[in-house]
Amino acid sequence: MDKLIELKNIHFAYPAHQATLKGVDFSLSTGERIAITGPNGAGKSTLFHIIVGLNQPTQGEVFAFGEKRDKEADFKEVRRRIGLVFQDPDDQLFCPTVAEDIAFGLFNLGKPTDEVMQIVEDTLHNMHLGHLRERATHNLSGGEKRLVSLACVLSMQPDILLLDEPTNALDEGTQERLLEILTNLPQALVIISHDAHFRRKVTERYLSLEDGQLKAAKPKCKHAL
Repeated sequence: MDKLIELKNIHFAYPAHQATLKGVDFSLSTGERIAITGPNGAGKSTLFHIIVGLNQPTQGEVFAFGEKRDKEADFKEVRRRIGLVFQDPDDQLFCPTVAEDIAFGLFNLGKPTDEVMQIVEDTLHNMHLGHLRERATHNLSGGEKRLVSLACVLSMQPDILLLDEPTNALDEGTQERLLEILTNLPQALVIISHDAHFRRKVTERYLSLEDGQLKAAKPKCKHAL
């Protein structure tokens, strides 16, 4: 399998703080589905931000799609090809309506208006979100915001999905809908999640980030009731 992402000996520390990442190695290959767990504050979200160039490592190398990525210019292509769904949807949604939020990234890709409008409609239909088309994003529920954030990313047809705690604020029905969407997607994906049931349903490989190190982990199995 081709390696889509490779991180080598990644170190990172926020200013005036101790190191969060201490020599992390990581790779994602075509078709892989990986779950990352670990305590709050372990650096899981930071790792995602390093992959797409929102944070720069203090040491180590980032490779994406076969090329080393150092400078901000290197990550423009990376961010076009990797869809990151933030832990807090309010960090991602800022347009007046749901349809405009989905269209925003497509216009940034330089797509013509007719094509953008068609992709928006197709995305809303495929994700059963048509009823939210003209809704103001700030008035949506937490679960609705999370699904709209995912719709914005999927509309851009990325090669990779990075999902940060995607089941937060989701009721049981919405979580089942999310599971249905994700299990039918072709993209390689990495999910940060504390939800063991969700991880087992969506991913095949498990890693744990603790004490600045990323290590192989086993899925936790619950006893049948």
